[in-house]
Amino acid sequence: ARVPQQFPQNPSLGYWVKRQRNSYKKYSKGDPLSGRIADRIQLLDKVGFDWGCCHQPWERSYEELVTFVKEVGHARVPTKFPE
Repeated sequence: ARVPQQFPQNPSLGYWVKRQRNSYKKYSKGDPLSGRIADRIQLLDKVGFDWGCCHQPWERSYEELVTFVKEVGHARVPTKFPE
């Protein structure tokens, strides 16, 4: 289940997914207020919920930055940079 946080077809589902991922992150860090999430994690895992979906765009952008640095020699990317 790979639902992006910004999901135009169903904005409330996108918002709900965002809340689940935030709760999971807190639970993973040992937040005592996130006790009920353990059962929810198991249910979501059963349907193949993608906990890391939102990190892929960051990783892709990071790889693009690494390529830019290799080609240009610095990481000062201009605001208006052609793709």
